Amino acid sequence: MALNYIWIAFFLIAFVVALIKLLFLGDSEAFTRIVASTFTMAETSVNIAIYLIGVMTLWLGIMKIGEDGGAIRILSKIISPLFRKLFPEIPKDHPAGGAMLMNFAANMLGLDNAATPLGLKAMKELQKLNPNKDTASNAQIMFLVLNTSGLTLIPISIMALRAAQGAANPADVFIPILLATYFSTLAGLIVVSIYQKINLLNLTVLGYIGAGSLAIAGIIYYFSQLPEESIGGVSGLAGNFILFSIIIAFLILAVRKKVNVYESFVEGAKEGFNVAVKIIPYLVAMLVAIGVFRASGAMDMLVSGVGWCFAKLGANTDFVPALPTAFMKPLSGSGARGMMVEAMQTYGVDSFVGRLASTFQGSTETTFYTLAVYFGAVSIRKTRYTLTCGLVADLAGIVAAIFIAYLFFR
Repeated sequence: MALNYIWIAFFLIAFVVALIKLLFLGDSEAFTRIVASTFTMAETSVNIAIYLIGVMTLWLGIMKIGEDGGAIRILSKIISPLFRKLFPEIPKDHPAGGAMLMNFAANMLGLDNAATPLGLKAMKELQKLNPNKDTASNAQIMFLVLNTSGLTLIPISIMALRAAQGAANPADVFIPILLATYFSTLAGLIVVSIYQKINLLNLTVLGYIGAGSLAIAGIIYYFSQLPEESIGGVSGLAGNFILFSIIIAFLILAVRKKVNVYESFVEGAKEGFNVAVKIIPYLVAMLVAIGVFRASGAMDMLVSGVGWCFAKLGANTDFVPALPTAFMKPLSGSGARGMMVEAMQTYGVDSFVGRLASTFQGSTETTFYTLAVYFGAVSIRKTRYTLTCGLVADLAGIVAAIFIAYLFFR
């Protein structure tokens, strides 16, 4: 229901803001911009879905090879102790575990193109276990909140955009992003666990969290020792090498089990088209609502209001010009990327605002987009508390990014 009310609110707020602009500010183009945005975002939604057809066909085919070859079972065993605690509804060695692990790995490596189809595969597997097909299960909620919290180990695209803007050290946001997204993910895990009454204070969960924290600390230390000009190249090489190595491992395991790899790929790939087409109505609904909210100027008013409040409290407001990126990120990845680039061009790529905007971009995921796509793929209408938990994780990432940016860049 929360998503329903927010969707309606986007339109109503946009209408009120545009009406105020027309009546009191003489802005006769306000409604024109809003209506134009509905067509633009509807077209964008279909373009995204068309793009996903090819990507999902590829990756669902590869996942089918991994499933038939036993690779997914192996991956599931690696993380099954943790997943049994966080996802008690999922049976041992179920294919959903391997698909979720692959999705998390792709997100961590900054490989968005691979992460989406892998996540959709995971949702389809989780839906098979869901007794109420139109209502999100506990497992689906936990998976989506961890997904939207956006744990990213290697923010390749952000560093590339900073380099394109002429940053002296494009990778200087690497550690701040890693820290901010870690806090976002931790917040998401905690808030969902509270809703679902999952005990995180047991040795298994603490052991995995501790191991993950040590791994992140090791990555931070390794990249901090590299020459500044090498970080982007090394991170990009590492991410793509790991991804392609996984594909090769899937093929080898399938061959060893005498699987007909080609037929297995085609069987899995057939799902790609149907899933991508099924997403379109949900994608159009969400992106159009976001588009009218932004086109009306409501986003700008929200940022100005936050700045005014902090100024009245006597707080430092240097972070306020970077907030459009933070507010846009849960709504639209491409929109937030545009806001980040705009901030870098306006204030300077190596300015505090430019660096903070980059940190915002990497600290969370596109919560509304992800919910629309993933739930839409399995026809779930009742999302329960998913959005609330996702936004809590987003807020934690934003707050952490602000404090970390002041620590690193002031």
